[in-house]
Amino acid sequence: MNYTAGLAIALAVAFTMSACATDSSKSTSTTDSSKNAPYELVQGYPTPDTAQRAQDDADFQRAVTAYRFWYPAVSVEGIFNGNRAVGIQDNLAMGIAAAGPRQVGFTLNSDTPYGSAALDLSQGPIVIVVPPGPYIGLVDNHYQGWILDLGLPGPNEGRGGKHLILPPGYKGQVPAGYQVGRSSSFKVLLAVRALPMKGNVQGAMDALRKLKIYPLSTAAHPKLMTFVDVTETSMDSTALRWEDNIQFWEELHRIVDAEPLVEPFLPMYGLLSALGIEKGKPFAPDARMKAILERAAEAGRDQMLVSAFASTRPDRLAWPDRKWEWIGLVPGSAQFETPAGIDLEARDRWFAQAIVTSPAMFRRTAGAGSLYWLAARDGTGAYLDGGKSYKLSIPQPVPGKLFWSVTVYDAATRSEVQTDQDKAALRSMFELKDASTSAPVDLYFGPVAPAGHEDRWIKTNPGKGWFAYIRIYGPQQAAFDGSWKPGDIEETK
Repeated sequence: MNYTAGLAIALAVAFTMSACATDSSKSTSTTDSSKNAPYELVQGYPTPDTAQRAQDDADFQRAVTAYRFWYPAVSVEGIFNGNRAVGIQDNLAMGIAAAGPRQVGFTLNSDTPYGSAALDLSQGPIVIVVPPGPYIGLVDNHYQGWILDLGLPGPNEGRGGKHLILPPGYKGQVPAGYQVGRSSSFKVLLAVRALPMKGNVQGAMDALRKLKIYPLSTAAHPKLMTFVDVTETSMDSTALRWEDNIQFWEELHRIVDAEPLVEPFLPMYGLLSALGIEKGKPFAPDARMKAILERAAEAGRDQMLVSAFASTRPDRLAWPDRKWEWIGLVPGSAQFETPAGIDLEARDRWFAQAIVTSPAMFRRTAGAGSLYWLAARDGTGAYLDGGKSYKLSIPQPVPGKLFWSVTVYDAATRSEVQTDQDKAALRSMFELKDASTSAPVDLYFGPVAPAGHEDRWIKTNPGKGWFAYIRIYGPQQAAFDGSWKPGDIEETK
């Protein structure tokens, strides 16, 4: 597993010690009259009221820390449960879809058909055979820690290959001829996209059906997983219904109880134990702890959204004279490692609005699989408002070998906007296939279609915020060196 002990320790220390240090520096007074002391101490001892408040504060701090660290695990469980809710069972089937607004999922897109499956390694290793072709895929563990890449970003670079995912502590013989990934969890996520070359969506859907996924124990006569097309199915693959209430902790308890302990996470299991979540024991918070946990879930979620949409870091900006921002703030790192340690804000920022990790997703080099930028504000710095109308100018040609798109997301759900238009993206292979490849292309967003530009417009919802992603597939050097850049999203009257 690619998470390190430093990740857990850094999070435990960074999220708790700064607040605790501030409080302790003020609480050393031995007088009752200090107006600055957050807690009252008499002759060096806490009063009963102080003891209760300090215990509540400490549990709240622990809970916010735990929430932010474990959010990726609960988020990926949302993907698993989204599949299960529509009848796609672990190890039996993969859901495939040419996704649209009806599939609620953190920043899913309509550019490339998706396939996703929950694999259960508790019964043994799983084989994944990817044919040659334009696939982009990965396997992540239950904590959204990267295990391996498939397809174009993998070591075979699209030439096809056989992959083997091993369960925690696997001691059996590993057969030759496979690219091997070892998981620290029994449940893992397989996510694969097939690129619709020349706009052939049906061809991409058919390509997903050519994957072969089966238990290694059946290799002589493979027991293949089946495929379920959910393109027209409404489904929710997020943790939205859990993320701000006690259900977050109930889901987390189920995950901790079902999975083996991960040694680098020991400091974070310690936090959970202090909150009443422990492997092998029931989770039954009393009224006091339940109130603290619910408050911490709201605060933790909101703090992560601040990292996503209100960061003040200068390095988030893709260009100094634009409001467009990098989605991933740590280039080329699957787990947000930097020479100075784990970039905590980059981690929060990513998982608040997106899913899965892989080094390939964060590369900033020409020829990388894809490149994403985010805009949550217009050119004046104001948040994008679903009740207002906007225009975005995209210079041509866009520096990408394959294709590009602009997708619009609801700020509250971090999923494609849902309107009666039933569309959330403008794509170079589809809606914009006849657009100029030399003159700038203008795109429009708002509650009412602009006269004469209905075919280049995405409808938004009054009273709701929204944000946009630009995606470039097969980005070229001009996408990185500043010689090409989009306009800002500008309000129109």
